[in-house]
Amino acid sequence: MSLLNQLADAVLKGDYSGIASLTQQAIDAGVAPIEIINNGLIEGMNIVAPKFKSGEMFVPEVMMSAKAMNTGLEIVKPLIADKDVPSKGTIIVGTVAGDLHDIGKNLLVMILQSTGFKVIDLGVDVSAEKFIDAIKMHKPQIVGMSALLTTTMPGMKNTINAIQDAGLRETVKVIVGGAPVSKDFADQIGADGYGADAMAAKDVCEKFLN
Repeated sequence: MSLLNQLADAVLKGDYSGIASLTQQAIDAGVAPIEIINNGLIEGMNIVAPKFKSGEMFVPEVMMSAKAMNTGLEIVKPLIADKDVPSKGTIIVGTVAGDLHDIGKNLLVMILQSTGFKVIDLGVDVSAEKFIDAIKMHKPQIVGMSALLTTTMPGMKNTINAIQDAGLRETVKVIVGGAPVSKDFADQIGADGYGADAMAAKDVCEKFLN
């Protein structure tokens, strides 16, 4: 098995302790850093995604895979200029005001980063003002909001309205998700997209940016 295949396999297995030495081996063997990223680390996540969708892998396993991939990424990144790292676009992600749940959001952040997006994670309990400040600062193409409580879901609509009032609504696509959130709700509040889970959300983001 080639080093790149071994890297992909380590990502698939969530072997984040073994991936550091494999990544270093690939570097020492003269494999181009961008090859390590695209054909080793990201390739591993490309195998994970359909397994998660089909129910063969579950959230904890996907998080281990994403952690493994990011471990390798941190080792390779210093070796390449930022301009050489392929970025599909910038996405701001946060859990809305009043909501402190972050497992789904954290998984989405890992998956988006692992597939080549630059992600600005605003954390939990994020006010509309914080979202607006981040849009002004980072100029993302997409804003992702999550909520896990029915009581905090209105915060999504409030944030979309605030983005509109700030004159920024035309500059970003808004995607929403979280356990109580549905496609109907997303449509009602004027969101551009809805992700039933982290992988679905990633697919929506990719569709927006293609």
